[in-house]
Amino acid sequence: MMEDMRTRTSGTPGGVRTPYRVCFVCTGNICRSPMAEAVFRSRVAEAGLAELVEVSSAGTGGWHAGDDADSRTLAVLTAAGYVHEHVARQFRRDWFARLDLVIALDEGHLRDLRELAPGPEHAEKVRLLRSYAPGPDGGGPCALDVPDPYYGGPEGFEECLALVEEAVPGLLEEVRAALGPVDRDGAAGR
Repeated sequence: MMEDMRTRTSGTPGGVRTPYRVCFVCTGNICRSPMAEAVFRSRVAEAGLAELVEVSSAGTGGWHAGDDADSRTLAVLTAAGYVHEHVARQFRRDWFARLDLVIALDEGHLRDLRELAPGPEHAEKVRLLRSYAPGPDGGGPCALDVPDPYYGGPEGFEECLALVEEAVPGLLEEVRAALGPVDRDGAAGR
């Protein structure tokens, strides 16, 4: 868990802290953010960065705290080959100091998180996941919200996964750039 990780500073310019911490945030932390967490964690591992990047998720609200992810989220993740264990939790203001990026799943979360941030330097850490997605035909802006699938059927969860998968490569590139060069042993900035 985020609170248990040791922190070290790499030799990269600016002394990027590792693990580099990314937290995905949606409303209740049972649909979109756990899905984004699972996809991003998988891509981080495939990139050989699992020792350098810590991935978590939370909700802006706490009414699902302690619950598993929605069964439809788990079904879509399992069908796509993602492994994920999850316990929902609510995002806390004091987490900003430990996190490098806070990834909002829609503009409402973006607004709520920036208002919650203790200062402007923390508010700057909050980004929309879909801002990392390529636009139509690889250029131009795309729709920035990942729609909440909670009140719909399985097709909404499948759409959510597709939108997340489309944006994650761009986010991974930003994290990779922040880490700087990584050697064969997975150490940053050497």
